[in-house]
Amino acid sequence: MKLIIGNKNYSSWSLRAWLAAKASGQQFEEIRIALFIPGSRERILSHSPSGKVPCLIDHGLAIWDSLAICEYLAEKAPGLWPANTAARAIARSVSAEMHSGFTDLRQHMTMNIRKDYAGQGHNAAVDANIARIEAIWNDCRERFGTQANPAGPYLFGAFSAADAMYAPICFRFKTYGVRPAAAAGEYLDAMLAHPLMQEWAAAANAESESIPSEDLYG
Repeated sequence: MKLIIGNKNYSSWSLRAWLAAKASGQQFEEIRIALFIPGSRERILSHSPSGKVPCLIDHGLAIWDSLAICEYLAEKAPGLWPANTAARAIARSVSAEMHSGFTDLRQHMTMNIRKDYAGQGHNAAVDANIARIEAIWNDCRERFGTQANPAGPYLFGAFSAADAMYAPICFRFKTYGVRPAAAAGEYLDAMLAHPLMQEWAAAANAESESIPSEDLYG
């Protein structure tokens, strides 16, 4: 099994797939391709039919979408989604909402682990995205984390694919100084302290590449 990813400082979709692969317990080879440099697209296309990262390759089968990768890995490791039927349905719903939504936050608060952009990136649409994310986190923790499943500090108790989908938001909130209230704030702290998140952040900070279009505020 191979996982093709981009720069760890910038590639939020790569982070989602990487966390899911790590959490699944599957052994895989990590292939990192620096983005937006000469030859990078050709290198990615040699692995991924979409020309984008991430892409998971398992015995010649390519899966090139982060949420599809989560679902594929969950078939091999069912614990990636909550065991409870209702919790699993909500976990998939909030993951799909992240997958397709929050475009204003994505545009104005790109993932950039190495920077401190506290206070930057806000407008009415971004703040509405932030409010919705906080509501999701508080609701999941209240309904499926704190009370119903005290197995861990994550959205549905134990770490799941839903946490992998929201992981880049956690790094964004840290970079842009966004501090949620109540259970959402506790969840943010737990995610940033997760050993796999810290491993990814350390690798991001060790990278030397810079993508000017992603360094939005200097």
